Amino acid sequence: MMLASMLNLNLQNNQLFGNIPEEVSLLKNLLYLDLSRNFLRGSIPETLGGYQQLFYLNLSSNNLSQQIPPQMGKLTRLSVLDLSHNHITGEIPPEFRSFQSLEILDISHNNLSGFLPNALAELPGYLHIDISFNNLEGPIPYGRAFKNITIEELRGNKGLCGNITGLQACRSPQLSMKRVKDKGLNLVLVIVLPLLGSLILLCAFFGALKICRQRERKTTENVVDADLFSISTFDGKAMYREILKATEDFSEIFCIGEGGYGSVYKAMLPPGNLVAVKRLHLLPEKVYFNSFLNEIRALTNIKHRNIVKLYGFCSNSTNSFLVYEYLERGSLAKIFSMEEEAKELDWEKRVNIIKGVAHALSYMHHDCTPSIVHRDISSNNVLLDSEYEARVSDFGTAKFLRKDSSNWTTLAGTLGYVAPELAYTMSVTEKCDVYSFGVLTLEIIKGKHPGELVVHLLSSTPGDIELKDLLDQRLSHPTQEIEKILISTVKLAKACLHVNPKSRPTMHIVSSLLPVGAP
Repeated sequence: MMLASMLNLNLQNNQLFGNIPEEVSLLKNLLYLDLSRNFLRGSIPETLGGYQQLFYLNLSSNNLSQQIPPQMGKLTRLSVLDLSHNHITGEIPPEFRSFQSLEILDISHNNLSGFLPNALAELPGYLHIDISFNNLEGPIPYGRAFKNITIEELRGNKGLCGNITGLQACRSPQLSMKRVKDKGLNLVLVIVLPLLGSLILLCAFFGALKICRQRERKTTENVVDADLFSISTFDGKAMYREILKATEDFSEIFCIGEGGYGSVYKAMLPPGNLVAVKRLHLLPEKVYFNSFLNEIRALTNIKHRNIVKLYGFCSNSTNSFLVYEYLERGSLAKIFSMEEEAKELDWEKRVNIIKGVAHALSYMHHDCTPSIVHRDISSNNVLLDSEYEARVSDFGTAKFLRKDSSNWTTLAGTLGYVAPELAYTMSVTEKCDVYSFGVLTLEIIKGKHPGELVVHLLSSTPGDIELKDLLDQRLSHPTQEIEKILISTVKLAKACLHVNPKSRPTMHIVSSLLPVGAP
């Protein structure tokens, strides 16, 4: 291999077989390496320890065997390490203590044996760790990394023992599950918003433990059964049945939209509350379930008039879905695709939509701890209520920024809205949303995605493009007052599209500078 400058190598889900070639180690500048879901065999090469810049390594779902080489401890910048679903043997190397930037460690479904090294306990407290279905035994180390670990992430081992949420037990799946049920521990889950003042939808599932693991909140506790629902003034299981009944088991008749992760249904719940139900696609993909958890975590932490409200969430072996407020007008993208509906969206409404999205992003970036980057701001993810008030939706790819982390991530977002720096740095910041907001602002004014106009704006002088070239021709020409507002708004949008992220304004600045002349 002569591609010494390559940064990203993604060969997942192919038909690759044989050993991982030693030549891969020549790619010293790799940041992202994914060889998962192939037929690779043999051992993990010791030379992988030479990837000093690597932040993402996924070798899962192969036929790799033998021990984890201690040289992997040199990968000090790793954020994600997934070795799950292989045949790896031996003990967990103590060198894992070097992974101080790690956010996800998945070594489940292997043949690892021995005791858990104390080095694991020294890892960061916000780490998601899964060591289930191995041959591990002995005490669970006391430390930050295991503070919020769940039984689901320990089960399938023959003899792990320890104290988790006050439960002393050996962690064989049969014994530990039995004792939890006998003692009736920890059946209360996430408390979310009341529905229209009276209805509280509280459906939850074992995956909510993953939220508890990542944040310490007084309103959350652990649960161990995938078919249990959280408790409220209403029966959670009864509410689950009401949703199935209202949608006729998610009939296409009630489907009002489809996306990459699921379909959205309209449901009327007693005594007359209209909600939107987003049902997750039932695919065995971790990314779908992680998106589900991510959205729950984001929307139970933030409350803003321009951000969609989450009323509840449910999951079992058959269905996983989220319940939101119902927004009558649907998405901006849908409105722009229809002639008459687009004409109803006059200039004043469009200016207010731009302001609403800006206020929402400013709140997420500057008023939330940790800051939240949406990562997929687009016309598909801006919904409108009956009064054309904007709501930012779909937080499945949202990123919580940590000051003590590099915040490297995989590429996410909608083509045409993604900030250019993500293609080569993979480091997410608030400025990624700022860029997407700039594209969306031009789209709202033009009535369709600006396309190549974005590139032209970046390379042009201000006088090269007139406002009339950006206006939606389906509307009448704006009044002189609105025209001044639109000119100022376009200037702000152009600043948001600066190639250098550091030269873009913050959303706090954008929100405060947006003209206030329109009602």
